[in-house]
Amino acid sequence: MELAYYSDYAVRLVNTEEPARGTDTLTSVEAVCGLFGANQSAARRATEADVTRFRSVRARLRAVFEAADAGDETLGVDLLNSLLLEFPVSPQISGHDFRDDDGRPLWHMHLADHPSNATAGYAAIAAMGLAFHLTQYGVDRLGLCEAPPCRNAYLDTSTNRSRRYCSDRCATRANVAAYRARKRLEAERAENTGRAADSAQPTTASGDR
Repeated sequence: MELAYYSDYAVRLVNTEEPARGTDTLTSVEAVCGLFGANQSAARRATEADVTRFRSVRARLRAVFEAADAGDETLGVDLLNSLLLEFPVSPQISGHDFRDDDGRPLWHMHLADHPSNATAGYAAIAAMGLAFHLTQYGVDRLGLCEAPPCRNAYLDTSTNRSRRYCSDRCATRANVAAYRARKRLEAERAENTGRAADSAQPTTASGDR
């Protein structure tokens, strides 16, 4: 498994909240467990205390994306480094579930879960995954959706660094809104042009008939 895969942990956690919409799905132990996906052995360590702890880590991860989105690379890296220092990982070589044609393990790097609690384990993996993505692709590949009021986090892996939205749905919504705005502007300009043309026409005097 590529270490950059773990960057999805950060996106998944950040997007449990949409501040502009006032929504937050991270409200229970079940929600915390759901963030781990297939890694249910780590999810089983989750307790009620992890709900609050996860929210704290979420705010710090969002701050990394916000700094990157604002073009402040140094701040984004500093914020991420603070997470890496607080939540260290234990890298291991693993070969489970992956075999070549001869049945030999396909060795790859794996990030072992931190044993202390669910939050520490998740935060360590999310921060390290995000760090690998950042150093491999660049800070500007960390973005926040430009379709208001969404602002969900995303990782740009496009070849030309052109991604601006978190999903196809938001891209479509933004494009439709932009199209409608252009049509309204065109209609207003046409109306104003018509009014200007009408006012410029000379008035025929009654004595000239």
